[in-house]
Amino acid sequence: MSQSVNQRSRKMLACTAEATAYQKAFGKELRRRVVEEQEPFAIVQADTPHEIFHAMDIPIITNQWWSAYISAKQLSSQYFDAMVEAGYPANSCKYCSLGLACTLANDPETAPWGGLPKPTMLVARLTCDCIQHVFGQWAEAMDTEFFPMEAPAWQDKDPAWFDHSKADWERVYQPDRIAHMVREMEDLISQLESKTGRKFDEAKFHHIMEQINVQEGYIWEAAQAIGKARPCPISIAEQMPNTMIPQWHRGSDWAVAHARKFRDQVMERIDAGLGASDNERLRLMWIGAGVWHDPGFYQSLEETLGAVFVWSMYMPFAGPAYLRDLKGDPMGALASRVASMNETLHLPPWMNGWMVSEARRCGIDAAVVLLPPDNRLSQSGTKLTAMALEEAGVPVLMIDADMVDAKIWDHDRMVAMVEEFLRHRGVA
Repeated sequence: MSQSVNQRSRKMLACTAEATAYQKAFGKELRRRVVEEQEPFAIVQADTPHEIFHAMDIPIITNQWWSAYISAKQLSSQYFDAMVEAGYPANSCKYCSLGLACTLANDPETAPWGGLPKPTMLVARLTCDCIQHVFGQWAEAMDTEFFPMEAPAWQDKDPAWFDHSKADWERVYQPDRIAHMVREMEDLISQLESKTGRKFDEAKFHHIMEQINVQEGYIWEAAQAIGKARPCPISIAEQMPNTMIPQWHRGSDWAVAHARKFRDQVMERIDAGLGASDNERLRLMWIGAGVWHDPGFYQSLEETLGAVFVWSMYMPFAGPAYLRDLKGDPMGALASRVASMNETLHLPPWMNGWMVSEARRCGIDAAVVLLPPDNRLSQSGTKLTAMALEEAGVPVLMIDADMVDAKIWDHDRMVAMVEEFLRHRGVA
C-alpha cells in the first residue's frame, strides 16, 4: 500500500511538552537501569498491578508502552515481517505481540536500546487466548519466567458499574474475584522478593495508592470539565499524553504534580473560551487504543469541518477505573481495579454501558471506532458498543486499522474516510 506521510499533532498546552520531555528522560533512565546497570526488571501488561513493582523499586517495561514506542519509531512493519518469516501467522494480534516480534527479529542495529535484555520475569493477565502464547513464547525466547495472572469471570452485569466503582468496589467487582486477585498478587510479591532480593514496602504501597487517588482525581476533574465545555479546550491528541504518561508513573510525586498542572491548564483554556478548533461544529468520540504511529490524524478535520475529537477512553477512565475509597484495604482496592480493567474497556455490557453514558455526558455527535483486524480482544465488544451508540442516536464509523501496525494505515485515506462518513450521515 502506498502510504501518505503521517502528521504530527499540534500542541496547545505547555504541560504537554513537559510530559513528553519527562517520558523521554525517563526512557533514558530506564535504559540505564535495565541495559547498562542490568538491574532486575519485569516486562508487564498494562492491566497488571504496576503498583507492586513501584513499591519494590523494580523497574518495569509495559508491553503496550514498548509497542507504542516501537511503532512511533516506524519499526513495526519490519518486525512483523520478521515474525512471519519465523513461521508465525501474519494475522497475529499486533498490539500484544510487537515486543515479541522485536525480540525474534534479533536485530540490535535497529531495535530500540539494541533490544531488551533478559528480564526477571514477564507478567500478564490471561484476558484472551493469545496472551498465554505470546508471553509464554516471549519468556522462552528470553530464557526467563512467565508469571500468568488469571482473569476470573465477572458475573455482576451492572451496565452502570462506573457509577459505583469508587465507593462500592467490593460489591461491583465481587468479593470472591477480589480475594482471588489478592492471593495472586501476594504470590507475585513473594516470587519477586525471592528473585530480586528486594522487599515489598507496605507503607510505601499504601502511600502510592493514596497518591493515585489524588492524581486520578485531578484527571477526572479535567475530564468532567472538558465534557461540559463548549468549545472543547483541547483535543484527545493532547489529552492522551497528559493522561497516559502520568499513568505509567502513577502515584509518584511527579505524576500527581503533573496531573494537577494539566487540570489547571485545561481550566485556564475553558475560562478563556479557547477551543481546540476555532470553529468547533462537531464533537467526535474515538473508541480504541491510540493510533500511535499517526497522532496528527486526530486533528486533521478540525479546521475544515470543525470536527474535534473530544473523547477517548484514556482520560475519563481515570475516574471509574482508578479512583477507590481504600477503606483500610489498599491491596483489595488494587485487586478490584486489576480484576476487570480489560472487561470494562472491551466487553459488554460494561464497555457499551459506559461509552453510551460518556457520549451523552460529552455531547458526542459521532463516533469513530478502531477495529484492529487481528486483535480479537479489541473486537469482542466493539460491534455491540457500536450498535448501542447507534441506538442512542450516535452515528458510528468503524475503521479497519491497527494501533501499532503502520503497514495497513494511510493518513490521507483515513481522513477522507472520516470526512465522507460525517457528510454521508448528515453530521457535517
